[in-house]
Amino acid sequence: MHRILEGDVLRALRRVGAGKVLIQTPEGLKEEAQRLADFLEENGIKAIISGDVNYGACDPADREAKMLGCDALVHLGHSYMRLHLEVPTVFVPAFADADPVPALKRNLSEIRKLGGRIGLVTTAQHITYLGRMREFLEGAGFEVLVGRGDSRVSWPGQVLGCNFSAARVDAEGILFVGAGYFHPLGVALATKKPTLAVNPYSGDALWMDKEAERLIRKRWAQIAKAVDARKFGVIVSTKKGQLRLGEAVRVLKLLRESGKYARLIAMDNVVYTALEGFDFDAYVVVACPRVPIDDYENWRKPVLTPPELELLLGLREEYEFDEIKGVERSEDEPYGVSLKV
Repeated sequence: MHRILEGDVLRALRRVGAGKVLIQTPEGLKEEAQRLADFLEENGIKAIISGDVNYGACDPADREAKMLGCDALVHLGHSYMRLHLEVPTVFVPAFADADPVPALKRNLSEIRKLGGRIGLVTTAQHITYLGRMREFLEGAGFEVLVGRGDSRVSWPGQVLGCNFSAARVDAEGILFVGAGYFHPLGVALATKKPTLAVNPYSGDALWMDKEAERLIRKRWAQIAKAVDARKFGVIVSTKKGQLRLGEAVRVLKLLRESGKYARLIAMDNVVYTALEGFDFDAYVVVACPRVPIDDYENWRKPVLTPPELELLLGLREEYEFDEIKGVERSEDEPYGVSLKV
C-alpha cells in the first residue's frame, strides 16, 4: 500500500488557485489516482485523469494539461524534479508503508560483507524510513554514508533509474533498500562497488555484482552486433526530463567524424515499432537510459547508449552506465519537498 497525501495536494492546489487539474499517474497507482480525483471534486476542484503511460518525473504531462484548459498538473507517484513546466505542477510521491528495518535485521550478516563503511540509498517510496534505517545500521556498528546527490534528486540518499549521484560516496560497499531490479543494478554499474539490494517487502537480499557482469556481457553483445553498421539513427527524446539535445548533437558529430551516416530522430515514446520504416543499421538512444537496456530484445536492430557507442568507436575502454545527470548541489541548496508546486 502507498500513502497519498490528499489533504496536502488540495492545499497546494488551492494556493495556486486551481479550479481544474489533470492527474498523471504511473501504472501502479491508477486506483489511487481515481480516488484522488473523487476527493478533489468533492472539494470543488474539477479533475481529469490522464490515461497515458507515465515513465517518471522526467515525463510530466504539463503540455497536455495546458491543452485541456487545466490550471495545474498533479503528477502522482514521483518526487519533484527541477524542470521548466507550462502549468503549476504538484509532484506527489507515493510513500510505502513497509518498514524496511525487519528486512535489514534479517540480512545483517550479508550486509556486514559490504564492510564497516557503507553507503545507504533507496527510492522515493522508502525515503521516509531512511533515518530509521540509518539509525539501525549505526546501532549495529556500521559507519553509514548518505550521499547528497545532484539537482535531479529530491532527497539525500535517493536514487532514480537514470541517476545514481547519491550512491557516489567514499564507502566500501553500497546498500540499496527497495523493490525492483534496475535501481540496484544501476548503482552497481555506476559506482563499481559491491552492492547489496534488500527488499523490504519480501525480506530477500540479492548481490548485484554478478547481475552487473551478466548485463555488461549482454551489452557487449549488442555492441558487437553494431560493428558493421554504417547508418545510425540518433534518437533524442522530447520528454522534458529526458531531453538531451546537446548530447545527441555530440553523438551525431562523433558518428560523422568516424565516417558513419547519422541522422537525428526526435521521439516522445521511444519504441522500435515506430522506427521500422527507416533505413538505419543501428540506433543510439539519447533519452532514458533504461530504453536500450530494458527493451533491447524488442529491437530488430542494435540499440546502444552514448557510452556504448564510444566503446564501439574505440573512444573508451571501460564499460560505463549511461546516466542523466543534474548539476552539483551546493551545501546550502534546499532539496525539493514531498509536494512541490
